[in-house]
Parts: sequence; structure tokens; C-alpha cells
Amino acid sequence: MKTPPHSSSRRDFLRSSLAFGAVSILPSNLVLGANSSNGRAPSDLVNLAVIGIGNQGYSDLSTMLGSGHCRIVALCDVDMEGGHTHAARYRCGLTDKPPGKDAPPVEKHKAKAYTDFRKMFDEMADEIDAVLIATPDHSHFAATMLAMSLGKHVYVEKPLAHTYGQTARLMAMAEKSKVVTQMGNQGHSGANYFQFKAWTEAGIIKDVTRITAHMNERRRWHGWGATVKEYPKDPMPAGMQWDQWIDVVAAEHPFSRKLHPQEWRSWYDYGSGAFGDWGPHLLDTCHRFLELGLPSKVAVLRRDGANPLVFPQASTIRFDFPERGSMPACEVTWYDGTENRPTLEAEYGSKIGGPGKVIYGKDLTFQGGSHGSPLYIIPREKFMEMRATLPKFPQKNSNHYANFLLACKGEEEARSPFSVSGPLTQVFNLGVIAQRLGVDLEFDREKATVTNSEAALALMDPAPRKGWEQFYKL
Repeated sequence: MKTPPHSSSRRDFLRSSLAFGAVSILPSNLVLGANSSNGRAPSDLVNLAVIGIGNQGYSDLSTMLGSGHCRIVALCDVDMEGGHTHAARYRCGLTDKPPGKDAPPVEKHKAKAYTDFRKMFDEMADEIDAVLIATPDHSHFAATMLAMSLGKHVYVEKPLAHTYGQTARLMAMAEKSKVVTQMGNQGHSGANYFQFKAWTEAGIIKDVTRITAHMNERRRWHGWGATVKEYPKDPMPAGMQWDQWIDVVAAEHPFSRKLHPQEWRSWYDYGSGAFGDWGPHLLDTCHRFLELGLPSKVAVLRRDGANPLVFPQASTIRFDFPERGSMPACEVTWYDGTENRPTLEAEYGSKIGGPGKVIYGKDLTFQGGSHGSPLYIIPREKFMEMRATLPKFPQKNSNHYANFLLACKGEEEARSPFSVSGPLTQVFNLGVIAQRLGVDLEFDREKATVTNSEAALALMDPAPRKGWEQFYKL
């Protein structure tokens, strides 16, 4: 069995971690690469560890189990006592079944419970094939870097990382480690993925020069977010590991119900706003199959209720993408806020519903929803005229979770690997910086840097807080 490279340096790294003193990590016997499954036959179950097991993590975990392709060997959460996280159902020794069809009881998985992912890897590295990471946006990076450095396949919730620099490091580590990676934009395994791919290859979607995307549902920070002046403070719940929750972020703030369990989305230091939350479900196929890459400019067109701590009440951001080979330059405009919707030209005979996108090509215009919702041509009369001749696309495919687990076993290729979801995430990273500062950004695509704002440069790759620097050196 093959040992991951540099295992001794990783052992030293874990020893030096401030959280739990001197430890020794045994080298993993996971063979690096897409076909590896800890030396077992591909038909065996994937040994899965889960970091972040409440709310979205609970949903992800349940669906992973329901696929029948994995067993749970470890569970990690900073708030294992918190009833809101459903953590109690999944701690070792409990018998509740997750809400997945024919999913086995958790106690049969013999999962061990942890509050520190570093300790989990120290004690169980050899027993883990893959890791599901469903923590808040600001805390994806460290756990994902460590998992990949130990040769573990990783499924990471969207957006991939909280900063541009973190995302770049994750992409580099994924390339170096050769593990299977997947970002949790679940619609990237849905009908829209296969349709967009087929229609682009057939030349139905082509010469796209403009895209609008919007998310207009009420967000958690709407109302109070416009006037807040400082971080609030609440009594610390019993068992809450707040230092672990803060993770690598240098901006340390006291515990508050306005941060945990779900309000972290509201704050620039920890969340990604409506754009980072919903953009991965709306712009993923556009970005991939139109080969958008990184923008040359990000323009802030609207920013209502701007606040230095919390996301705006409404915002409009435009991204300028230059020509790419034979593809024309393309503008992508994002709208959020309950009353901030794009205008749809009257000739299309449709309306702007909630969350969705409109894609304007030279000859055809397309409208679609979020996640895996398929596109349709507008106006409807044009769609009906072309319907019989439109390319077919596969209708029965593995879902996003099963696709990841099957990729871990070497039976499929992951559909949203970091090589695809990383550059997409960096678009969100740049958009959030523009929202935060309220300034237009000029971006040099070749040098991968902002050229007109020192404040933006500082936010692209801020230093981690003391004691967490080594995750940036893996």
C-alpha cells in the first residue's frame, strides 16, 4: 500500500498544531488518485468522515448515506451538543436513521465523534477514504487542505473557499494530490448540466454576449444589516468550541446568535452573501461551458443599505469577460435584493421569476431557474418551433453526491472538481470584494490580480490568524 508523499512533514504539522499539543499521525494507506479506495475493491463502500453535521451538512450526509455508496466512520462538529444541528442523532451510539431511503442506521457505521478535525485526522487518518466538509464558508479551507494533503478525497460545500487566495491554494493542492474533488453545487449534476453541455456542443447555445442572473428572496440580514455598527455578543452555549468555529479567520469576534448557527452568511468576515450562496447554483453551467474564466472588470452598479460589516440590502454587480477564442466578449450581471430584479424585454413574452437567469445569444435567448433546472428558449413560440429538433441529453444520471462517491471508487469522473469549481468560486470571491468596498475592480487575467485598488488586494488573500498559518504552507 502506498503512503502519501511528505507524510513525515504532515506528522510534524499536526504535532505543532496549537489545539491539542503533541500527537502523531500514522501515514494513510490511501493510494492517491481517482481510482483509489484505500486498497479495497471498487464495489466496497467509501469510508466517509463528515466535518460540519448540522443544517446543510445534515442534508448532505443523509443523501450520501442514501446513495448506498458510503459508510460513516467519523463525525466532527464544533457544536456537538447543539440540538439545532441534529448532531445528537449522529454521535456515536445513537440509533436514529437519517432521512434517506433504505439508509442503514448510523450506529452500524460505528462513527466516532470529534469537535476538532485535526484530532480526527490524527487519530483516524488510516480509516478515512473521503471527507464531506459542510462548515460555514469561512472555515472550508483549513480542513480541506489538510484532508487533501493526507490523500483524502473531498466534497466541499459551495462556495469553495472564502477568499481568492484560499481558492487558488485549494486548486493547487488538488492538482498536487490527485485526489477526487467536488464542490457542492448540486445542480451541476442535474438536467441543466447535461442540457447546457449538449446544446453548446451542438451550437444551439452560442455567441452569448450577455447574461443576467438574480436572487430576490429575502435574506437573513435584510432589515437589521443596514444599521448594525458592531458585532453583538451572547452567552456561550455549553460545549461550543468557539475557537474552532473561528478557524483561520484573523477577524475574531465573540460568540453571538447573529453568527451561529446560520447567521454567519450575513457578515463579510464569515459569509459570502446572496451572490456567493446562490451564484454557484445559477451561473455554474454558463461559466463552465462558455469558458468564461476570470473577468477583466467588476463594476458595482447598485449597493443599497451598504454597511462595512454586513452585506447590502440589495446589489447589482456586472462582470466583463473578454473574448475567448471564437467566443465574443460577455457581460454577466448579478442582481440581489427583494425589489432588485433585471428587466426582461417585452418581446420575449415571459417574466422574471425567482431565482433564475437569462442568457442572450446572437440568434437565440434562453431562460432558466436555479440548480439543475433546464433552460428553455424564449419567446415560447420560438421554443415550440424548435422543440422537435433540439439535441437530446441524458435524463438518467447519478446525482451530485453519488457522482462524488462513485468517482472516489474510480467508476465516474467528478462533475464539479476544483479545476472547474475553483475559477467559478474566484468570480464570487472578486464579486464579494466589489460589494464590500463599493468600488469597480480592474483585474489582470494574466497576472491574476486586481490592478486599481490596494484595499481589494488586501482582501484577495488576507493572512490567517496566529496558530493557523501552517495550513497556508501545506
